[in-house]
Amino acid sequence: MIDSDVSMRSHVSRTVSGCFATLRQIRGIRRSVSVSVFTTLVVSLDHHAASALRQRHARRSIPEYQHRRLQSVLNAAARLIYWKSRCQHVTPLLRELHWLRSRERVDFKLTVFIFRCLHGLAPRYLSDDIQVRRVANTNRRRLRSSSSALLTVRPTRLVTMGDRAFLVAGSRLWNSLPHEVTSASI
Repeated sequence: MIDSDVSMRSHVSRTVSGCFATLRQIRGIRRSVSVSVFTTLVVSLDHHAASALRQRHARRSIPEYQHRRLQSVLNAAARLIYWKSRCQHVTPLLRELHWLRSRERVDFKLTVFIFRCLHGLAPRYLSDDIQVRRVANTNRRRLRSSSSALLTVRPTRLVTMGDRAFLVAGSRLWNSLPHEVTSASI
């Protein structure tokens, strides 16, 4: 569900309310199942909450307050796994579970998709539009930046929509990564 203002407010609201309802149901069977089964149920819910961003191609197009709402589901799921109360800090729990925060998940998925585009593992309609920046100055050949896979960032008119486009947001994010990451091969 995409709103008329493309904020995905209704989609995120339905996902968040559905996830919290499922968490309440899972909490009710916590004592009836083994720890491994319980953890698997909560982790699968975590994947469902994270897929709310992938399914609708939200990537970097939703506002920060929507990310906070999705992050609250992930925080509640982590607290439920470790039987922690709402007043306890969630960062160590997320670290223990190896879970990224909502915005970090989006950035990770976006950079993985750009990597796939650069290596021919993505649809052609996306990978054909990505342009690797070429070094024009021959004096820079000895520099490390001359062999890097920096992408051309196309100029946009609208910050609200143009900067959130896949090619623009993905190229900027890719260019911000360290050289060791962008020069990695398959």
